[in-house]
Amino acid sequence: MNIQQKKIAIIGGGPGGLTLARLLQLKGVAVKVYERDVDRNVRIQGGALDLHTESGLAALTKAGLMDAFKSKYRPGAELVRVVDQQAKIYSDQHTAVSNENFGDKSHRPEIDRGPLRDILLDSLQPDTVVWDSHILGIEPMGEQWKILFQHGESAIADIVIGADGANSKIRRHVTDIKPNWVGVTMLEGAIKDAAKTAPVIHELLKGGKIFGFGNENTLIVSSKGDGSFGFAASFKSTENWAKESGIDFKDHRQVLAWFKREFSEWDPVWWELFESEETLFIPRPQYCMPLDQQWTARPNITLIGDAAHWMPPFAGEGVNMAMLDALQLSEALTDASFPDTRTAIAHYEKQMFARFAKIGADTLFNTKWMHQPGALKDMLNMFGKNKLKQGAFIVKYLLNARVLPFMRKAIGLRQEG
Repeated sequence: MNIQQKKIAIIGGGPGGLTLARLLQLKGVAVKVYERDVDRNVRIQGGALDLHTESGLAALTKAGLMDAFKSKYRPGAELVRVVDQQAKIYSDQHTAVSNENFGDKSHRPEIDRGPLRDILLDSLQPDTVVWDSHILGIEPMGEQWKILFQHGESAIADIVIGADGANSKIRRHVTDIKPNWVGVTMLEGAIKDAAKTAPVIHELLKGGKIFGFGNENTLIVSSKGDGSFGFAASFKSTENWAKESGIDFKDHRQVLAWFKREFSEWDPVWWELFESEETLFIPRPQYCMPLDQQWTARPNITLIGDAAHWMPPFAGEGVNMAMLDALQLSEALTDASFPDTRTAIAHYEKQMFARFAKIGADTLFNTKWMHQPGALKDMLNMFGKNKLKQGAFIVKYLLNARVLPFMRKAIGLRQEG
């Protein structure tokens, strides 16, 4: 298998796709990344990312980018305050002494999406990323693929890797497995110039994160290095709640009215999140791919990140899974011991399937308890120092995220997700 003679197209310039491009280029592989954003200066939506030692940070280490990461991550941004719906603080990591450092398994340093993207982009060879490349689809051409773009042009690749997210246009060429609705919607927003726009929440945030729980609803706020912060209110809903609600999400007054009504037992302090007319709100219904998903490997196409294993964000694993996908796929494709690309891709996908089955179960477990009446209690047990309560939570976790999925698989039931 001589991968250096093949042209690889990565569809999607998120952290997973860019990490894969970097790792392949280090091995001398010809690669192009096709990204629909007009250029690298497009504002990136979403909160900060916490990278994990065994996945996201492992990929950056292999890519030779840890020094760059250490120069741009935000120490302290990972610290969490756990509050109830009245904004009463029950747990505060800012007051705890931490000796965690790089290399420790539990160390999860935070970095904003923009700086992480810059690190990865700056590590690539010139013109690796083809901007303003909105994919319409791909067509087989013998053993190659023809990639069709919205602007009428096309490109040819020997191997296509779908890193194009939850609404992937590449996935349909790999599998027809669909995601399952998990019963929760997240309403995302972002606050600019938070010190002025939402001063009380800004002070409560203290440059870190807030996890708020109450009445089976969850509110997560995450600081960003530019003085803004992102937030997400998550709640049980119907699958098509965004359309059925009749809310114009471009009108902050309508969204605030909804919040006051549906989060009526939450303190008015939270209204700050919805009072700015500049805030862009995005409803995101939550889905998860089946935990036991599998497909037959092909020699010229595969998936990474959400395109491969879309799941809710309640375990903080999305970007880490994508970057570990990139690491494992790059290693498989450049492993001379594999006789052909089909074998290499099959090896990667086997690892990915097994990993997703476990992490997906963790995510679904978190999604469930975080939207139940005892969510605040569970969160405090998980973070707390009471070993007995922490142990009880761990037992519940093992039962729901490990034992029950194993039993369902053993008796032949389709796994949740």
